Amino acid sequence: MKTKNPIKQLLLAATLACAFAAAGGANAQNDKMTPIAIPAQPNAIVLNTGPLPGATVQESWHTQYGSLFARNVTVATLTPFLPDPAQATGAAVIVAPGGGFRTLSMNNEGWDVAKALNAKGVAAFVLKYRLNQTPAGMDAFERSMAEMFSGVARRPPPGADDAATTLAPQIADARAAFALVRSRAKEWHVDADRIGMVGFSAGAMLTMATALHGQDAKPAFLGDIYGPLSAMKVPAEAPPLFIALAADDPFFGNGGFGLIESWRTAKRPVEFHLYEQGGHGFGMYPKTTTSTGWFDDFSRWLGMHGYLKHK
Repeated sequence: MKTKNPIKQLLLAATLACAFAAAGGANAQNDKMTPIAIPAQPNAIVLNTGPLPGATVQESWHTQYGSLFARNVTVATLTPFLPDPAQATGAAVIVAPGGGFRTLSMNNEGWDVAKALNAKGVAAFVLKYRLNQTPAGMDAFERSMAEMFSGVARRPPPGADDAATTLAPQIADARAAFALVRSRAKEWHVDADRIGMVGFSAGAMLTMATALHGQDAKPAFLGDIYGPLSAMKVPAEAPPLFIALAADDPFFGNGGFGLIESWRTAKRPVEFHLYEQGGHGFGMYPKTTTSTGWFDDFSRWLGMHGYLKHK
């Protein structure tokens, strides 16, 4: 049996998820992608990774499902969300939204996550990482997506199933994010050795790639929220890993649990929550499924590891 390329699979799956996962309930009537002006981001800090090589289309934003999405990000930024100093625990999280490396779900998998972490006394930093280029116009973008999924546009798979190469710009952005937070740790009341990373879908893939290939990033803990669970070689000192996935996830719900087994075989800490329902892309959307409880579970896990109190 031919092994699927997980990076190609994610590029297809997570972009499709962006279009369909949140549909249902209160969000169903807001499924149309509507272009908007780039919102003000006064606290966003430009990272030192430079513009995306070869990029010709500039950043644009749209709304969908009552949330904000960015695409064609060519310059990476990091936006700090800091808790009340009286409640700050010193722990911090780099938050990586998902979107198939074509878009970023900035509310549902970024800013809203950061605010929820702040309420727990944890500093959060939303990473707007550089993305693969898509057509500038919304109509052309929607057509390109339709063509991709209809099989008209058959793009060759990446040359190698190697995240270090395929995701090099995004990993560089993540490394720069960790470096920036550590360089300003005193100012932001963050413990430099207690900075973790949580990612959603494509952001989960970036989170795992950062742990494996991020060199000096060295996240203290990892959160993989509905990312692919392919087996991988685990570093000797791999950090604790939290995983959340819905059993009815149309993309990764039936792909096996190799990642969990890899961590267990390496005798590294791992916690896995498989929710009966939730689909893909549930993030911080208020749904009636138990997947909505993932953040509470993640918070309890952080507390178990001592990140919700001072050292």
